[in-house]
Amino acid sequence: MMASKGRILQLQNYSVNDGEGIRTIVFFAGCPLRCQWCANPEGYTPQNHVLFIASRCIQCGRCTEVCPQGIGWNLNESEARAKCTGCGLCVDACLEQARKNAVQTMTVAEVVHKLESQLLFFRSSGGGVTYSGGECTTQPEFLAELVDEVYDMGLDQAMETSGYFELETLQPVLDKIDLLFIDIKVMDSEKHCQFTGIPNAVILDNIARLGATRKGIIIRVPTIMGVNGDDDNIRATARFVKEHLQDPKMELLPYHSYGADKYTQLGLVYDETLFRTPTKEEMVHLNAIIESEGVQVVSYA
Repeated sequence: MMASKGRILQLQNYSVNDGEGIRTIVFFAGCPLRCQWCANPEGYTPQNHVLFIASRCIQCGRCTEVCPQGIGWNLNESEARAKCTGCGLCVDACLEQARKNAVQTMTVAEVVHKLESQLLFFRSSGGGVTYSGGECTTQPEFLAELVDEVYDMGLDQAMETSGYFELETLQPVLDKIDLLFIDIKVMDSEKHCQFTGIPNAVILDNIARLGATRKGIIIRVPTIMGVNGDDDNIRATARFVKEHLQDPKMELLPYHSYGADKYTQLGLVYDETLFRTPTKEEMVHLNAIIESEGVQVVSYA
């Protein structure tokens, strides 16, 4: 087994929402998009960031004693954040667990060892491993080696991706993925750039090219009222999916603000008033639009 190292946010066991059966999700750090509603902002970059939970801090000063930058107890002051290198020494020194590393370095062997402890659950439920993030394709070499090892274990493999990658580089990896979830945030490229920081041409082109050669693709839409939850966008997305996928399927994921606390813990600003979760009635209506365009609605939630 190769000894490549990857930057990992976490391994989440016992998931049932991101593929068939019981799964472990491997969350990779790093992402080329900056979605304004992102639930995992700690995964924007592959570098470690220290999460600061102010309510647990007793201002004992242990963190300052070990910090090479001399940062005080309040890590979320703008000057402190600017100085922090993410070395994590303060995390080890904090007895109150008021600080937490967002990213850890793991070898392929270490990840596989963690997965082996879940084999009983995978095989009894028809589950397996799902790669997510962040964006797992931002670490292509580590991803490729891990996928090869899990493939040799005979496990089902799924991937959640933004679709923003170089297809030629990722094709050998994708050939071993059983189920591929790809997001389409917004069909209009200018609006996509406004909310995610990049246009969507590469994403749509990758979906079209993949759809021409394989099945096992599900298009996911993180459904946000005021961004992409309007009839026109959902209809345009469904028509694109119908045109380019051999077995067209879509899943609408209602927007949630579960990651709001992470913004506070990273010293970032998150305005929950910008976005709205669709109601059950709105979701039924949007799913009906998808079905009217000849696309199957699926749900792994």
